[in-house]
Amino acid sequence: MTADPGFDLFLGIDWSGAKGARTRGIQVAATRPGGALPLLIANPYREHGIWSRPDVLSYLVAKVDEGCRVLAGFDFAFCYAFEDEAAYFPGLPDAPSSPEAVWALVEQTAQDDPDLYGAALYKRADLPYRDYFMAPGWRGEKYRYRQRLVEQAAASVTTPHPVFKCIGAANVGTGSLAGMRLLHRLRGLDQDIRIWPFDPEPGGALTVVEIFPRFYYKLAGGDPRAWGDQGNLGSVCRHFGVTLGEIPEIRAEDEADALISAAALRELQAEAALWKQARRAGASKEGWIFGAA
Repeated sequence: MTADPGFDLFLGIDWSGAKGARTRGIQVAATRPGGALPLLIANPYREHGIWSRPDVLSYLVAKVDEGCRVLAGFDFAFCYAFEDEAAYFPGLPDAPSSPEAVWALVEQTAQDDPDLYGAALYKRADLPYRDYFMAPGWRGEKYRYRQRLVEQAAASVTTPHPVFKCIGAANVGTGSLAGMRLLHRLRGLDQDIRIWPFDPEPGGALTVVEIFPRFYYKLAGGDPRAWGDQGNLGSVCRHFGVTLGEIPEIRAEDEADALISAAALRELQAEAALWKQARRAGASKEGWIFGAA
């Protein structure tokens, strides 16, 4: 594998697990090779410009159909902790044992919910999986603070929240469930799509990776709390190779997260050592945040 997989479009996608067809928490930033500042992209399919999860999927497919070689980063966990207990749902017979099986379970459970909403796995009282989650109103009997190996590896820079936690402003749990439905849909497309690190080699028409915007801020010596400060954002972007363009007025943290993630992806993807993290213990079962090493 060469140091540069040859992408010509980089997308930083700040994701959301919120219910509804209009999700202001979703922001998309795009950039091409070079030093230009990434641009925030409004939803081209809706007059109001607000993204939905299905529209993000449609946008990815459209870019592939245009002949772009796309690297897209999504701010959600691609799977659950496995290595600590040798199981995603310890003690549960017939539980899924591969990432693809987890995604299929989430899709099957939530198939009646529109807009790729994925919370049914922890909301449905008729299923045993809810016991493993902490969510609004209850803490499952089998919920524990479980970390993926990548979360432990990232802790030297900043620590992500555990994926089974589905409560609180900084939780990634509900967004990850919605994201797993997206990954399930991508797996079913008749395209050369790589979902890293489960597909360890980047390339094809589309490569999808897990991102963590706060990690990129910290990696660049920036302050993720000062997301609206143009000087702070400018410093982070320059760290990730941006030499052209002025930081726009940022109205929401999600916009800043998408912008710096697109810049970070473009810069970091040329480092072959980061792609080799797919060989790390646990990566093929739990996923890996791109850039953590």
